[in-house]
Amino acid sequence: MTYKDAMFKDNELSGKVIIVTGGGSGLGKAMTKYFLQLGAKVVITSRSLERLENTAKELIEETKGELFCVACDVRHYDQVENVIAKTLEKYSKIDGLVNNAAGNFISPTERLSANAFDTILDIVLKGTKNFTLACGKHWIKEKQKTSTILNIVTTYASTGSAYVVPSAAAKAGVLAMTRSLAVEWAKYGIRLNAIAPGPFPTKGAWDRLLPGELKDEFDIKKKVPLKRVGEHQELANLAAYLMTDFSAYINGEVITIDGGEWLQGAGEFNMLEKIPSEMWDMLEMMIKSKK
Repeated sequence: MTYKDAMFKDNELSGKVIIVTGGGSGLGKAMTKYFLQLGAKVVITSRSLERLENTAKELIEETKGELFCVACDVRHYDQVENVIAKTLEKYSKIDGLVNNAAGNFISPTERLSANAFDTILDIVLKGTKNFTLACGKHWIKEKQKTSTILNIVTTYASTGSAYVVPSAAAKAGVLAMTRSLAVEWAKYGIRLNAIAPGPFPTKGAWDRLLPGELKDEFDIKKKVPLKRVGEHQELANLAAYLMTDFSAYINGEVITIDGGEWLQGAGEFNMLEKIPSEMWDMLEMMIKSKK
């Protein structure tokens, strides 16, 4: 077994109904596929119904699972309520929600229009709020005993990051909401956790973030202590665990999965990794001579 393999082998999510926003592509698609393999019924949403239907056809053929598509712009609460209503009409319940829908691009902040800034805030923070509120209200009203919300944030949700300021601000808000509601809604049997992924390249998102030759010039693997990027199955494994009852005592946590990337940048002297062994020998002699 390797890190590229599925962690669970049985139907650990059998009988559960899970909504995955942004489930038609990228990491959302990877999580959806694994949830299906583990026996869950999954509802995927995005603005493009065509993309959703193409994904559904592919994943149903591959997993033989049950997948339902509903087009939705997460920025609009009425459309989110429609997803909830259609899911309940089809499956009579909702057990879990994965807030994965996001938007991002790199830019000096002074080059951004107010509308561009607002677009990212609306998709990431407002969209997550919309689905969280709609599902939470339903679960509380129905007195559902257990339910789970998993939010996909970023490693810079805690630290901030230049050149992706709208995303950093929005994800920080999502992280604060995760921790706040984990306490407030625990009495209703609702758990909230977050995953902070490092580099897990996806075709659409990474082409927008690092277009053209930038991907080669800024080789992200060099920033990761493990010297590789993440495999989608690794993140799907973690997401599945957090959606199962095996994680029933984990609440209000953000779990970083990035090969140590953010710690590499956080340590004041981490740049010393670039010093060759010969220079270390010389430095060691110099230090000893000072004693």
